[in-house]
Amino acid sequence: MASCSEVILSFMVELLSLVKMSKQLRRHHCVILLHLSLQNEARKLNHQEVVEEDKRLKLPSNWEAKKARLEWELSVDEKKKECAARGEDYDRVKLLEITADDAERWERKKKKKNPDTGFAGYAEAQFRQYQRLTKQIRPDYESYEKQREDCGEDFHPTSNSLIHGTHVPTKEGIDRMVEDVEKQIEKRAKYSRRRAYNDDADIDYINERNAKFNKKAERFYGKYTAEIKQNLERGTAV
Repeated sequence: MASCSEVILSFMVELLSLVKMSKQLRRHHCVILLHLSLQNEARKLNHQEVVEEDKRLKLPSNWEAKKARLEWELSVDEKKKECAARGEDYDRVKLLEITADDAERWERKKKKKNPDTGFAGYAEAQFRQYQRLTKQIRPDYESYEKQREDCGEDFHPTSNSLIHGTHVPTKEGIDRMVEDVEKQIEKRAKYSRRRAYNDDADIDYINERNAKFNKKAERFYGKYTAEIKQNLERGTAV
């Protein structure tokens, strides 16, 4: 028959084994909960990424460029307000922040984007003038609202509306037109017909007379002969 000490010892051994087992169960339970939590978090993040990707796919292809442009315009407006509050000229402050290399690079980019090729015809000159004037247009919401109130239902004309010749320009509009015409006259007086030499242009002439003829031919037939010229340069012409 077992003594009392042996019974107590066996009981303690069983108790320790149960405690050890309970610790293992708790540890295993915690591992399972952690694994489930990580799975749920990963599933949630994947779902958010799918939703964001779907939103990006539904946006226009040039959305990033538009967003960057809007952010840049907002920053420019903020800087203009800050300069106005300090009584400073924004254009002068902007020039002080631009390095010489940046100014030269922007000037080359501007010339490349809209090169002044000289007088090529009245239609082309008028189109360039139209583009220049439309870039200067700034919306005047006050005049827009006033004109809409004055016109009433005729603001959105129908086939029965008769509003031709009823518009009266404002004094500010006339002053802007006069100022622009004076600038054009001053520019024409200083204008030089001598075109700057373009280092990047292809040399396809043998003298000055031949260069003028090639430029004239390029204006009229360049869009038709561009592919033929490229094939000849690549050696793939049929």
